[in-house]
Amino acid sequence: MKIVGTGVDLVEVPRFHQAVQRWGAVFLNRIFTPSELEYARGRKTAAQHLAVRFAAKEAVVKALGAPKGLGLEWHDLEISRTPAGQPKVVFHRSMRRWVGLEVHLSMTHTAEHAIATALVVAPGKSE
Repeated sequence: MKIVGTGVDLVEVPRFHQAVQRWGAVFLNRIFTPSELEYARGRKTAAQHLAVRFAAKEAVVKALGAPKGLGLEWHDLEISRTPAGQPKVVFHRSMRRWVGLEVHLSMTHTAEHAIATALVVAPGKSE
């Protein structure tokens, strides 16, 4: 496997929550898939769960080396979970060009901070 890149992002949960309160559904629907929103809304600390998913999306984009100005749609990068509960990335529509890459995510959050790291690898021999 060849390492494509690594990324990390830190989100201040109170600031993220303020953005949600200010822009509401317009903001949420621009950033998150219906599945991500449903998952977070089923949690007591929805803002923390959304903030860490936003951090994960940012970390993945950084690891891919993909500038955000190239037509990437945030909701086309979905943070899901495996049956065992591990975070996983699902690429949709504008992000389909990255299908085939393996993304390893680590996410954690508190009431104040949400952080995520991403390691992206391509199949094949390492150099």
